[in-house]
Amino acid sequence: MQQDFCFFKAHPSKEYFAVGEKGGKPNIVIYTYPSVRPYRILKGGTETAYVFGDFNRAGTLLASVGSSPDYMLTIWDWKQEETLLRSKAFAQDVYKVMFSAENEEHLTTGGSGHIRFWKMALTLTGLKLQGALGRFGKTAVSDITGFVELPDGKVVSGTEWGNFLLWEAGLIKVELCQVGHKPCHEGPITQLVLDEGDLYSVGKDGVIRVWNFEVIDTADPVDDTGLVEVEPMSELWVGKNVSLNFMTKIHDHGQPFWYAQDTSGAIWKLDLTFSNMTHDPERMCTFHSGRIEAIGVSPFTCLMATTALDRSVRIYDFGSNSQLSVIKFKQGGTALTWTPAVVNPEGGLIAVGFEDGVVRIIEVYDPRLLPGHARQASQSAEINLKQVFKPHAAAVTALAYERKGRVFATGSKDKTVFFFAIEDEYKPIGFICVPGPVQALQWSPPSHDKSTLLILCENGFAVQVPAPLPGKQDTVTTYHIKNLPTQYFHFYSIKSRIKLAEEIARREKEKQEKEKARLEWIKQQKEMGLEIEETKEEEPEEEPLPPLYIPEEPSPILCGFYSAPGKFWLSLGGYDSGFLYHCEFSHDDEEDPEKRKDEPFEVIPMEDTDDNPIHQISFCTSSRLLFCGMQDGSLRAYPLNDKDLSVDALKDYWYLNVHDNDYGQIRGICCSRDDRCLVTCGGDGNIFTFDICSEEELPQALPEELPKELKVIIPPPRSGLEKEKATEDIKDPDAYTIEEYKQKKEFERKMEEAEEKKNKRREELSALRHDFAFLLQKNQELPKHMQLHREEFEMDRRIFEELDRQKLQRIQLVQKELAWEHEKQLIGLQKLQTQFRDSLEFTLIVHAIQSNHQISTYSLLTMSEKYAPDKKHGDSKWAVLKEKWTALKQAERAEEIPRETSSVHRESVVFENEAEKLETPEDRKPTTRYIESKREKIRRIVEKYDALKAKIMKRRAEWHELYKSKPRDNYENSEDAEEIKEERANFGCYRLKTATNYTLTEHERMNAEKMMQLVSLEELICKMKMNMNKEIVSLRDLKVSIIEEIKGLVKELKSIQASLDLSEHLPLPPIPQLHPDEVPEKVVEYNSDVLLKFKEEQEAKAKLKEPLEGCPSSRAFRHVFLRSPPVEEGDPMAQAGGASAVVTEEQKAFDMEKAEPTEMELEILKREKIKNLYLQETLIKKINTLVINFDAELRLLRHKKLKMDMQMKSADLRCITCCDELIILKKLEVHENLLEEQICTLINEQEDIQSKLKSYIAQMEDRKCEIVMLQEREKALYASFEASLGENNEFADFLTDILKKEVEFVGKKELGREADEEKENKEEDGEKPDLKTDEENCGSEDVAFDGSVCPEGCSEDLFRNTIQLQQQRIGIEKALEEEKKVAADLKKEYNTLARKEKEVEASLDTTNRELEAFQWEKLQRLNELYVVVPLRLHQVQCLVDGQMPRDFSQTLVFTNQSLQYLQKRIVDLRNEKIMQREIHKKAREQHKQLLQDKKEMEAEIQRLEERCNHLMMEKFGRLVDFEAVQAHSVNIPMEKMKVRIMEKEYEHFVELREWEKRIVVLQHQLTKLTRENTSKLHQLNKFCREKHQLETELESLTTDLGRDFQDSQTTDIKERARLESRLIHTTRDVVFLREEIKRVRIERK
Repeated sequence: MQQDFCFFKAHPSKEYFAVGEKGGKPNIVIYTYPSVRPYRILKGGTETAYVFGDFNRAGTLLASVGSSPDYMLTIWDWKQEETLLRSKAFAQDVYKVMFSAENEEHLTTGGSGHIRFWKMALTLTGLKLQGALGRFGKTAVSDITGFVELPDGKVVSGTEWGNFLLWEAGLIKVELCQVGHKPCHEGPITQLVLDEGDLYSVGKDGVIRVWNFEVIDTADPVDDTGLVEVEPMSELWVGKNVSLNFMTKIHDHGQPFWYAQDTSGAIWKLDLTFSNMTHDPERMCTFHSGRIEAIGVSPFTCLMATTALDRSVRIYDFGSNSQLSVIKFKQGGTALTWTPAVVNPEGGLIAVGFEDGVVRIIEVYDPRLLPGHARQASQSAEINLKQVFKPHAAAVTALAYERKGRVFATGSKDKTVFFFAIEDEYKPIGFICVPGPVQALQWSPPSHDKSTLLILCENGFAVQVPAPLPGKQDTVTTYHIKNLPTQYFHFYSIKSRIKLAEEIARREKEKQEKEKARLEWIKQQKEMGLEIEETKEEEPEEEPLPPLYIPEEPSPILCGFYSAPGKFWLSLGGYDSGFLYHCEFSHDDEEDPEKRKDEPFEVIPMEDTDDNPIHQISFCTSSRLLFCGMQDGSLRAYPLNDKDLSVDALKDYWYLNVHDNDYGQIRGICCSRDDRCLVTCGGDGNIFTFDICSEEELPQALPEELPKELKVIIPPPRSGLEKEKATEDIKDPDAYTIEEYKQKKEFERKMEEAEEKKNKRREELSALRHDFAFLLQKNQELPKHMQLHREEFEMDRRIFEELDRQKLQRIQLVQKELAWEHEKQLIGLQKLQTQFRDSLEFTLIVHAIQSNHQISTYSLLTMSEKYAPDKKHGDSKWAVLKEKWTALKQAERAEEIPRETSSVHRESVVFENEAEKLETPEDRKPTTRYIESKREKIRRIVEKYDALKAKIMKRRAEWHELYKSKPRDNYENSEDAEEIKEERANFGCYRLKTATNYTLTEHERMNAEKMMQLVSLEELICKMKMNMNKEIVSLRDLKVSIIEEIKGLVKELKSIQASLDLSEHLPLPPIPQLHPDEVPEKVVEYNSDVLLKFKEEQEAKAKLKEPLEGCPSSRAFRHVFLRSPPVEEGDPMAQAGGASAVVTEEQKAFDMEKAEPTEMELEILKREKIKNLYLQETLIKKINTLVINFDAELRLLRHKKLKMDMQMKSADLRCITCCDELIILKKLEVHENLLEEQICTLINEQEDIQSKLKSYIAQMEDRKCEIVMLQEREKALYASFEASLGENNEFADFLTDILKKEVEFVGKKELGREADEEKENKEEDGEKPDLKTDEENCGSEDVAFDGSVCPEGCSEDLFRNTIQLQQQRIGIEKALEEEKKVAADLKKEYNTLARKEKEVEASLDTTNRELEAFQWEKLQRLNELYVVVPLRLHQVQCLVDGQMPRDFSQTLVFTNQSLQYLQKRIVDLRNEKIMQREIHKKAREQHKQLLQDKKEMEAEIQRLEERCNHLMMEKFGRLVDFEAVQAHSVNIPMEKMKVRIMEKEYEHFVELREWEKRIVVLQHQLTKLTRENTSKLHQLNKFCREKHQLETELESLTTDLGRDFQDSQTTDIKERARLESRLIHTTRDVVFLREEIKRVRIERK
């Protein structure tokens, strides 16, 4: 089983670190640091994987927690490799475990929806690990990822919504948030750190906040919400799109820094000092944040490129294991390939496919080689986007270059393959459609004659097409290539057939081996001289062969490659994994690909790949290796000695665990350009590089061909790259693909052609119209007698006559159809006018001045007295009764479980108490003493016997508890029953309310509160209408003021025009007049003409009465309209007379001034004329502006009133419905109140009975507990008596009679007991020891001894002990009898009350049913009312033959949302029904299988019991109790061996101490020798300096040629020879000392 590691934890001393593995039976390995060597291995802590681990503060203990399925929490003494404590942490995922920093006996675990607080407690049975589960209470349950324990024992934890929870004693004390109830973090809190008195919180929102520890520790709730607002002291926002997961503190040059892990793919260095010198967050490194989708290797150098769904493409130097550059896009990458050398000789182009269907061509270059950019470049490699195009509508899954570099192919999940011609830019050739999503693309190798493309699809299809030729395809209207020759291979599963053949071969081999053994045995018997009849044995019936299985959905193709032209190998997943399939394309291409069933012609089984299929395959040509990337992240290397693949060639392989075994599926395998390195990437986000050829395997003759270090060569930039504009990228994921853009252009071209044709037709029609108009004009120019009449231009008059006739018929038909409705509406209008116009307050209509627009007020009615403001809303009686009834039922359900389990629980408590009494202390641990006395040994043996006996008693109690908790055959889970009941109660009812089986819900039970709704609705309507009327009245007042202002302006205008010439006069604007309906107050002004006109109107209409005295507006303007009208307004003749008088006066003035004016007078007159002309124009404009503004205000208010009219109509319809409902509810209110009072009375009575029943149940349980305790005391008494007797006691019968002397007095049963109580007593008596039977057997015999005197030979202590036990037994039996009497009386009273409760419950159910029937009847009465629902024509969908139906009685009014939900619910229910049937089917099959297994297990148990009994009879001659044997058996030799072991341990200890002393002595000797060696080395150094000095003096004296010099030279030579000899001796001594030091060191080791 592959092993990976899941957690990494450093030791507090930083000298060790722990690594937790994952896989089958994982270990925890403790490594030393910095040597990184395994130091300790901890085994057996979990089954599958470790999740987290933590050292305590002292570093002596290690806590680990496992993953599913055991979730085991283990406390290790890691130095001794021993498990101290272990317990199951929880039943769901556990994320983290931490020791307390202050109390090392406390731990905390957190995980999915829980937090748990642990402590290591010392109990009577030893050290235990006790856990208390945190209770969330009112707070929503949250996953707990980050938490920390405070010094006082409280725990602070984070939540999913970003707040803090402060835990104390397993409960939430407070929930902490920021001011304004803002969360502490916008998202989950991943880590909490308590450092130097401050609390640091790390969140997924990329923010780190520092909180005041004391404020959080002392926080107390201030209200019922439990929220407490706190503010952080400091905070740090790391960056945009940062999601922090973990941080740790380090010290760099004495300064504290923090390293933080960003799940978006980065490691940050943070300065959390929050001072003026604080550094900004620094991103140390980046990496892929998810699984790596694809990888590519440069064909020229040690560069590789990767892409992932984190929207990045990264360039790495795998020679130095460093990242060179990264570029990010808007979508995640899904495919990548490096452009081969035949396409790009520089080796700098990369093709990348993305999840939105876009393919981008990027280039890698060295920016330092750009002209003028050498100093500006900050990186050794940069990435530039060269070209971008979108060939697909879904994710790109495969990219491939044709072997000659002329065609580029892309595959996608949209079931298409697109081809591009490779030139300076990639130009589209076309695309083909394939039967399934594309998994991989591979062009044929150069060894093949033709260039073909192998397309592998996920759904089991393989397709082969030749390379399309550029320029040969018709791409005018579409890029779809339809004439490309295509070969299909649809994989048909043969794995089941292979397995069947293997099974047949195995059985045949077994038969042959059996036959061979039988013949051999016959031969041996014949050789021994025995005659044997050779009768053929009957062969046993064989099991049927497994049937052939073909998966319903084809297995997915994972990878494949060419083997020969038209042949290829495939690796599949799913059911067909475990083999490599050799396939071949057939020449029959006419068959439908979906109906094909193609089988491979050769199969190679791959070892251990049934559940671990091959996902990637790559070849290393130089080393002849086949590399396979597996699903579990492992890597296999197969040596290929033969040219072709075969079973023998793929038999042996190397295996290496590389990536994570759960989610580390290998996504890509690539070999370097020289096949020296292998690169793999996996789903775990890791990249691994391997040396294919090690240095030992390199050829010795050519060392220069393979350098030891790989030096990266970054491609140079293209010429002119620095001058090119940046390529425009495709950022919209919904952008058009190449084909969609082509189709759009084609569609636009067709639309343009159609528009051109339409324009031509329009031009032709326009020309004909122009000709016809020209003819008409010519006709008009002719003389009258020559002109043609208009009718003569008509070709056929009958056509127009027929059209007019048809139109008239339709009008008459519509009038006939609407005649009845017209009459009905007319009569209804008359009734409404008669009924409501009498009580109207006023009706006012305001008209516009220049247009026909008008607006009228609402006709308001006075409020009726029946809707008096009685607005005291009483509580609904039915709601109160419903709450009581629900609470009562819940209390009953809550009491069912304690009734069933209380007795079992109490019995288990009794058994545990007795077991604790019988337990004895554990055996003492061995000491340094070698031999203990015989008495001490016997005491130990007795203690061991007592401990075993107590263990047996405890085991019996546990078995008893287990059988008591065994559910009955008809047991039903109360929680499941409650859920089913709740679902039935809340199940949606979509039946019509008129249906007989319709069930009323609580909110549909209407009551007399409908009156309050009606009053509120009418008040709201009246208020809105009054507000609108006020606005209209204000508009009327505005018009009055405008008229007055216009009158003044007209008067001023006339005075100005009097000084102007008549030719210069502009027409006077008309003065607006008030209409009669704008001033209803003028109705009181009448004359004979008005009365006659009113009389004529009354003959056609109903008489209208309107009180105007109460209207405030009439009083305000009455003085204006009751006055005599002015001359200019009243009589037109008077106006004309006035005008003529003005003209006459002007004429007179003109005649008087006929004299010639002077020049100054002319100038003054000219100026006055200009001024008057300007004033005339200004006043006219002002009058027009006033009129226009007023009309605009009226139109705006009119539009507002129209909207309000729609609302008022709907409100009026609702009022009508409420009134009708109110009438019905008033009639039925009395009977409903009577039923509700009955229910309330019954509920109160039932509550009283239930409270009494609860008290009786509690008393009965207490009595039963007392009875059980007395019975256990009696059993313990008999057991102690048996123990005191011992074995083979001759006075056993006599002492037994004494013990039971008065037992009959206690044992008599009262005649009045009930039958069920007797059964209970029999069962309880059956559990007593067999002493009672002995008593009955010996009770009739005469006893020879006196019970009050101790017989001779009997122990006095034993006799006195028996007497005491006799007295205790009598007292116990008396107390037992009294308790049983009390229990029987309580049971009688309980049964009486239970019967009464059933009667009350039946009455309550009957009354409830009556109330529900009454409510249903009330609903039926309400359903008889008509409810008006205004609909628009497009909302009517129940059309009959495309027309509106006349009868809507059988239709429903439904909202669109509800209708869509029901339609969706139909589909969901169908699917759910199918799913439930499948679940039910599987459950039935599982039930059958469990029953069968149960029968088999019972048969096996019975067989084993019989065998056990048989073996006991053979070995012991009778059936024995192994528990008794175990309790009495003591292994004396084992005890002796223990003593010997202790002696040996002590001897080894003494010997070890001697060796340690010897080591100390040798160390002192080593130190002494080292010092001597050091002194000699110093002496040697001194001699060397003296030698050097002497040599220097000798050289200086060589120039002197005198005799004296020659004599001294001879002396010097001798001295030099002596010194050299001494130096040689010193060197030998140094060598000897060094050897001696080395020898001592070896002996020390």
